[in-house]
Amino acid sequence: MTPDSIPAAALARFRRGTALPAHPLALDARRRLDPVRQRAVTRYYLDAGAGGVAVGVHTTQFAIREAGLYEPVLRLAAETVADWAEDPRLLVAGVTGRTAQAVAEAETARALGYHFVLLNLARMKGASEAELLEHCRAVAAVMPVIGFSLLPSVGGFHLSYGFWRAFAGIENVAGIKMAPFDRYRTLEIVRAVQDAGAADRVTLYTGNDDHIVLDLLQPFAIRSEDGRSETRVRIRGGLLGHWSVWTRTAVELLDRVHALPDGVDIPEDLLAQDSIVTDCNLAIYDAINDLRGCIPGCLEVLRRQGLLAGTWCLDPAEVMSPGQAAEIDRVYRQYPEMNDDAFVRANLDRWLSDAGKSRPLVA
Repeated sequence: MTPDSIPAAALARFRRGTALPAHPLALDARRRLDPVRQRAVTRYYLDAGAGGVAVGVHTTQFAIREAGLYEPVLRLAAETVADWAEDPRLLVAGVTGRTAQAVAEAETARALGYHFVLLNLARMKGASEAELLEHCRAVAAVMPVIGFSLLPSVGGFHLSYGFWRAFAGIENVAGIKMAPFDRYRTLEIVRAVQDAGAADRVTLYTGNDDHIVLDLLQPFAIRSEDGRSETRVRIRGGLLGHWSVWTRTAVELLDRVHALPDGVDIPEDLLAQDSIVTDCNLAIYDAINDLRGCIPGCLEVLRRQGLLAGTWCLDPAEVMSPGQAAEIDRVYRQYPEMNDDAFVRANLDRWLSDAGKSRPLVA
């Protein structure tokens, strides 16, 4: 499977840049999959205007694999998108593990109709970069790949400019999600893609939750090695756990960024959104505690909105940090324009109902 086999409208959406929420896992009080609420969350993202969903990723909890939930969760999302969305949406499947596991997961995603796999290399830690590239090529032989630069505090590791330049040269690589939470390493990846001559083929997405808005607004000036020519490279969209909550507002923000013509002065209030979004992420993603409560924090926002019944994770020890709920209270008070609670309230019943699609969306 290659990008050419993806429906043209879906591929164009990906290339243009879109909001791709990293889909959480809805569990009941016995820590079993709650399919009604899992489906409701997917419907919420679609009606909020997200360009698709990323499933089986960090926010979905890597432990779904050991729990036997990887295929069921991916299948439920794919079926919900096919049933609910009236226009093409993107399906991205998280893929991890050693090569045999990663290839098998890519084959599962392909069979379920997914368009891309987001390739997490965390479980390949200790392998050489040459071995990592062979691993990437094996997965890319099955599905179009989105690379993933993941910060070490949530299990990733940093890779060199040389790795990213070679990775961008793999024919079936379609994009890179950049989440090193590091401006130097983000710039290095952008430069590597440009230097590989792959900027027209490899679409850049931000996963830098500490710098979302400026990532989307900033043109990266990449000079040739002799310094005589310069190319402006843009990050086009976001594939983010942070966008798994308050998704309607995130879509509106991205639409506003996309509406700005190249070269115009950026409105000051839009620039200021960077610090506001980052402060909200500080609370929801538990940045003060090195992101330990990031998944339960997202689940807590969805619980408050009524989409989820609780913040249960597969690992009973994975809970919000002390004081994290108070921090979420704080950003709710300080930045009320950032939440989409009214939108959720107006549509929650139809998302939770089997007959919900017959009722009109409330904007």
